[in-house]
Amino acid sequence: MSRLNELIEKLCPNGVKFNKLSDLLDYIQPTKYIVKSTKYSDENEIPVLTAGQTFVLGYTNEIQGVYNASRNNPVIIFDDFTTSFKWVDFKFKVKSSAMKILVPKCDINMRYIYYAMQCIKYKPKEHSRQWIANFSQNNIPVPPLEVQQEIVHILDKFTELTAELTAELTIRKQQYKYFNDKIFDLRNNTNTKKVKMSDILISLKTGLNPRKFFELNTSDANAYYVTVREIGNRKVDYLQAKDRINQYALNRINERSNLEINDVLFSGTGTIGRVSLVEEEPKNWNVKEGVYILKPNLQRVNPVYLMYLMRSNYMKDIYSNYIVGSPVSSIPMKDLKKLEFNIPSLEEQERIIKILDVFDKLCNDISDGLPAEIEMRKKQHEYYRNKLLNFSEVLPNE
Repeated sequence: MSRLNELIEKLCPNGVKFNKLSDLLDYIQPTKYIVKSTKYSDENEIPVLTAGQTFVLGYTNEIQGVYNASRNNPVIIFDDFTTSFKWVDFKFKVKSSAMKILVPKCDINMRYIYYAMQCIKYKPKEHSRQWIANFSQNNIPVPPLEVQQEIVHILDKFTELTAELTAELTIRKQQYKYFNDKIFDLRNNTNTKKVKMSDILISLKTGLNPRKFFELNTSDANAYYVTVREIGNRKVDYLQAKDRINQYALNRINERSNLEINDVLFSGTGTIGRVSLVEEEPKNWNVKEGVYILKPNLQRVNPVYLMYLMRSNYMKDIYSNYIVGSPVSSIPMKDLKKLEFNIPSLEEQERIIKILDVFDKLCNDISDGLPAEIEMRKKQHEYYRNKLLNFSEVLPNE
């Protein structure tokens, strides 16, 4: 950043002017660019955009009413109700009129404005249009163009690196899915045994709901009451549980669940198929009814293998035939015990675990995988963005 420091020292050593966004940007109503048909297809060329998280809703074949943004003529699309916004430098149509298309009013670097808008701490207080009356009234620092361009150059490097890591994560997840689908489909493998679920388990139990047994969130409730929401990652996210239970309730639940290390948790009611592994002694949490506890027979199945198996499409295809109930779906425990599937030797299970652990860590570990690195890059980007745009304001009479 030495070049940036040199430019600041040369061009604006005492600070810069601040301007309202409304002084810098004009807006275009998107009405004429709204897509007529939502029958999207990946074979079409024109993307249909929203300023929200989804961004690209699909692709249309409509060639009328297309906004011709480009790298030389970029725009920012702004959700007029949520204040979310996206950078767009390609042709597009939009889904609805609930946005503004922002364009420059004066000689300013649009990419710089895009980064400056990310520094604005503003949340809508009501469901109403936000750009004209509220968001556009925010002030941002406006250094000379050369300084703007150098800041953009630095921040774009972080953006590009994050995009590269995200693309790699997408590829790894596709590889992970491929191996996960193929590696468990052992129906034609002669080196496996066909078993029932009951053959490889010591027990299949579930937790307990309050009803007449205990109360949630009492004044002495210091333990966590885990539901389907907190399982699905390899590690049980019990600290995210909304409800608490006291020691009496914890004991009552455990009388039924007998929860221990190496148990595999499987959501058998409601959102079916979420799986986690109990890797640490569950001292201060237990589960509700409908979360099934598969206690593996360690002579027949490795707990980690069982976790991956229950996540696989191979197993989902098997247990989906036993789902009953509406509107709340479930798999009866008696039917889960009957499931038949192929399973390899413990040695082969270990080999499979080693392969999948590599992908699982790379794709899902928030402390040491690609998600962790992406998150770190995003934080670096935010840090430097805020630091680079932290100018002193030069008042008109100075």
